[in-house]
Amino acid sequence: MKKQFRVWSSVAVLTACTTLLFTASCKKEETPADAPQKGSQPKVESVTKAGGKSVCYVEVNSNSLLNTGKYTLTTGGQQLFDIAIIFAANINYNTSTGKAVLYNNPNVTNVLVNKATQIVPLQNKGMKVLLSILGNHQGAGFCNFTSRADARAFAQQLADTANYYGLDGIDFDDEYADYGNNGLPQPNDSSFVMLLDELRQLMPTKIISFYYYGPAASRLSWGGKKAGDFVDYSWNAIYGSYSVPNVAGLSKANLGPAAVDIQATSQTTAKSLATQTKNNGYGIYLWYNLTSTNKATYFSAVSSVLYGSNVTYTP
Repeated sequence: MKKQFRVWSSVAVLTACTTLLFTASCKKEETPADAPQKGSQPKVESVTKAGGKSVCYVEVNSNSLLNTGKYTLTTGGQQLFDIAIIFAANINYNTSTGKAVLYNNPNVTNVLVNKATQIVPLQNKGMKVLLSILGNHQGAGFCNFTSRADARAFAQQLADTANYYGLDGIDFDDEYADYGNNGLPQPNDSSFVMLLDELRQLMPTKIISFYYYGPAASRLSWGGKKAGDFVDYSWNAIYGSYSVPNVAGLSKANLGPAAVDIQATSQTTAKSLATQTKNNGYGIYLWYNLTSTNKATYFSAVSSVLYGSNVTYTP
């Protein structure tokens, strides 16, 4: 089945900026009611619930990440989504330095620099917030680093960004790299595992997740090490389908075979995928493309299976 194509308006500008310096001009947003006030120490709510974790990607070029925090279980009050993912930053190629660089378009930058109003409110609800990294048609990707030094240099950019903005981790999505562009090499067997190894050393306690797709999905072991030694979670990338990611070293609790596009997958299919997930003992359910529209009824069809509760929407 062909993967659902995901469109994003990435700014096609080569940039060599470091992860600690962003030049995009961002309008300051009003502080939402649930944002922590200066000097306060808000109590972090618990998101723990039986039935596994729900993970949600948000296209922040067109939608607010805060939408993920508007859904709770009617019974118990826990958040529906355990992990919210900012979709997406890019791995770009700097033709001047010949190096891979992390690039955040203005919309991603807006979320990061306004972390107090865009990220922290979700974390205060007990949710984790990750930044997804995606190819950008420039030939640079996770699978074509030719030296450990280059892999570590890019891993350092990712770790610096996660630490600086208080993110809970990094997600890898090996799409749209267009390997071979700019004269860059094709994927090799060592690159992705080296990158994961280096990032885990730099982020020993943060989350690393893998969207099971692209050349990286068939290059998950090298030199006696495997991706499952370093990543915490992996999930299916084909929306509307059920397929267990083949990531050795991850238990069922850390794998998500069900994936739905909230805007395209039928409620009947979403519920069926939830039933398979529960019956087969897997611990992750993946959602993609959350907008501002109230989808409580749609989500309830799944949560009633996974968590034994409907979902309540709070604008």
